[in-house]
Amino acid sequence: MIKLTFAVAIALACFAPVHAQTAVSEKAREIHNSAIVIDTHADTPQRFLDENYDIGSTDPKDPGHISLDKAKAGNLGAEFFSIWVEPETNQGHFARHTLDLIDSVYEQAARYPDRMMMAFSVDDIERAHREHKLAALLGIEGGHSIENDIRLLRDFYRLGVRYMTLSWSNTNEWADSSGDINNPKVEHHNGLTDGGKQIVLEMNRLGMLVDISHVADKTFYDAIAVSKAPLIASHSSARALTNHPRNMTDDMLRAVAKNGGVVQVNFYNAFIDENYRKAAEAQAKDRDAAVKAYTDQLKAAGKTVSYLDSDRIEREWSAKIPRPPLSSLVDHIDHIAKVAGVDHVGLGSDFDGVSGATPEGIDSAADLPKITQALLDRGYSADDIRKILGGNLLRVFREAERVSHEMQASK
Repeated sequence: MIKLTFAVAIALACFAPVHAQTAVSEKAREIHNSAIVIDTHADTPQRFLDENYDIGSTDPKDPGHISLDKAKAGNLGAEFFSIWVEPETNQGHFARHTLDLIDSVYEQAARYPDRMMMAFSVDDIERAHREHKLAALLGIEGGHSIENDIRLLRDFYRLGVRYMTLSWSNTNEWADSSGDINNPKVEHHNGLTDGGKQIVLEMNRLGMLVDISHVADKTFYDAIAVSKAPLIASHSSARALTNHPRNMTDDMLRAVAKNGGVVQVNFYNAFIDENYRKAAEAQAKDRDAAVKAYTDQLKAAGKTVSYLDSDRIEREWSAKIPRPPLSSLVDHIDHIAKVAGVDHVGLGSDFDGVSGATPEGIDSAADLPKITQALLDRGYSADDIRKILGGNLLRVFREAERVSHEMQASK
């Protein structure tokens, strides 16, 4: 997955092609507004912390995907804000940066108590919906945040974290990642270590959702075998349609269905459109050379280089590739619904982590009703659309809560 900065997004916006607007019918809008719409992955905390972004911003030129106004326009009811610690630039203080990001979300909620509230349970999400507030939840993206310490896992749960992605693109001490699984320089574990399996069980006991986006295939199957609660893929799509290791094979989709979990479809163009993925792969060598030249220049000038600096160049290169149509995204939802069942698919946008690299028509959370229209056009019923928009995630979350209560009561 690509993490993006917003410092250059305005400058790059002029490269985005003009696209046709998808009309949303009265029927589609009625269905959409009757649902509790849940997105399980947005990287907006990076903006809160690094750019001093205010979620209450009304700046019409702001290129971000998430604001309170955009959420309201798209009837976004609950957002899992990603707590992502870039592993290279935060060596030695993963947990500290995790805490800083968590704090940034709490600060936004405190700033707008009439429009946003911290949420820690299904009941909280439903209460926020009744009160017409955005439910803000926390999901750690990458098990390196707990610094190989199960006590930190418990502390993060107490602070409100309700899912953890077992690995990010980096293999950690106990879980292999899809991001470096073919790198011979990285020490791998053949999936989950025994300690990693204990972490999964402790997440079950706490009531923290086990997220298998980003993990290596063997890690996925180990987690499926160990977990006593349904799993989620917080932001992954279908590998049968787009051949990226971050996506899930049909066998994996069927395993998630058997487990009772849910796959939340990622909106990132390289995960939902094979032509875009191939174009991005074709430019990789030149893009990486440009990144290296730029970061070397900064180092030579005595400046500290962060992921934001390399990302600035990567954004310029990704802007050269045309955006795929909205149908590419809906194809993935449709495929997962057909392979795993309509009870096992949802939305995990990766908003504010892939700015400028979403399909045509999806420029922010305000555009979520267009997905409902597209599903309606494909013959999905109102009940099934509401499941996809958030009902499936609520079911899985509630089951994780039930398993947690059961495990704690048995001790």
